[in-house]
Amino acid sequence: MRAHRTPLWQGVILLGLALAAVIILSAGIGSSHIALDSCFKIVLGQLPLLGGHIDLAGVPQEAVTIVSQVRLPRILLAAIVGMGLSASGVVYQGIFKNPMADPFVLGVSSGAAVGATLVIALGLSFTLGPISGIALGAFIGAVLAAGFVFSLARVGNKTPVVTLLLSGIAVNFFLSAIIQLIMAMNHDQIERIIGWTMGSVSAASWDKIGLTLLPLVVGVGLLLAHTRELNAFSLGEDNARSLGIDTERVRIRLLIISSLVTASAVAVSGIIGFVGLVIPHVVRMITGPNHKQLMPFSILVGGIFLVVSDTLARTLVAPSELPLGVITALFGAPYFLYLLYKSKFNVKEG
Repeated sequence: MRAHRTPLWQGVILLGLALAAVIILSAGIGSSHIALDSCFKIVLGQLPLLGGHIDLAGVPQEAVTIVSQVRLPRILLAAIVGMGLSASGVVYQGIFKNPMADPFVLGVSSGAAVGATLVIALGLSFTLGPISGIALGAFIGAVLAAGFVFSLARVGNKTPVVTLLLSGIAVNFFLSAIIQLIMAMNHDQIERIIGWTMGSVSAASWDKIGLTLLPLVVGVGLLLAHTRELNAFSLGEDNARSLGIDTERVRIRLLIISSLVTASAVAVSGIIGFVGLVIPHVVRMITGPNHKQLMPFSILVGGIFLVVSDTLARTLVAPSELPLGVITALFGAPYFLYLLYKSKFNVKEG
């Protein structure tokens, strides 16, 4: 597919409007259908500066409660998580120069799963404000796993990309084995453990959004500030160094930031695969490899994708719901197979 150059400001405005439209439409979809105009008023009513000027007199109170307290927090959390995972995916694919790299390549997902699994298995049901024990365990596990991979891959004062990838793969396998061991020793908690590892934002709340928003906004903002360096990496490390970039330091900084962003997202949503893999690659096919466009466009498309996916997860088999990770896998796995087929075809052609 030929890359199409879209002016940055136009693309950001259009995708921002698309994300807002998807949020409003999703707020009306569910077991209780709510009219589009009512959803529009309720969503606008939640905005800090505009909310006091929105007249909700004609909107049923039940609809206000359903949208503002149940659906909207869930929709916004899905958007935030999708944005974070997509931004991290752009970084991983840029650093490793591999379209099949994703945010979980350094053991972040497996580390989060081990942390959450231990909390569930040990019955540590506690909360620290809006932070649940599972979310805290997942975040700590994700950070420790990523840190271990970095230390394992370190060779002197450098961290070779190949060594980093191999360390991530090895740690992922090891931590997956620990999860299986814990599950085998705690049969009564298997359902909860599997439920968490399949991903969901059903436990969303305004407090959880407030907790998640700050680290993800700061992290994503820092990644957006490094688009020049990511463009330089795409030219090769020698060229990047000739542009005055300390490639080793910048690579580690970007991987640490993106790993923390991923850990923050996974801690509140469980493991949601393929977002950071598929979204950056699809956007790159449309916009080209320039990270000044690729990064912001991927962030917004990732938010849209996960909102749509979560809407499908909670409505396809209503009143039950599907794990969010299942929906993203149904979209992402076929595309991943397409990438593998395409790379195999290109090798044959070469």
